[in-house]
Amino acid sequence: MGNSTDSSEYLRALMQDYKMKITPLTDYLPWLQQASESAVVNNYSGNGVSENSITFPVYSSELMNFIKACNVSGLMDRNYPYAYSRKGIKTHDQERRFIVGATWKDWDILCGILSKYVLGGRTRAVLWKEGVTEQIFYLTVSKMREIVDYWDGNTAK
Repeated sequence: MGNSTDSSEYLRALMQDYKMKITPLTDYLPWLQQASESAVVNNYSGNGVSENSITFPVYSSELMNFIKACNVSGLMDRNYPYAYSRKGIKTHDQERRFIVGATWKDWDILCGILSKYVLGGRTRAVLWKEGVTEQIFYLTVSKMREIVDYWDGNTAK
């Protein structure tokens, strides 16, 4: 295949690419860490909405900006269900355990987890709320930053 210099050059280039993709999302980490359900979504009940009307969720501008940043990040994977089936992930606890133990080799699965909540939220908006309240957005973006920071520090030498 090649020597270790080729491998480290490949990893350096890969991590630089990952870093460029993840950096805009890391700006949201403080908000994601502290956000609660009430900070994420409220039901619209403004003028003219009677008790017989259907209310609808109104998402915070911070959440919507995060979702937009994810959509243009280059991290979204439309085939995210494959990541879940490949790793047998079915619950929030399993997602969190996987994220905490992930390494750079699991980057595609981390992208799949992030994608489930961002892309899936387009048709099942409850996923955006869950992504925040279950700490999935926070943990995934934090882990991605931890991975690129680790390799950035180790390959800079």
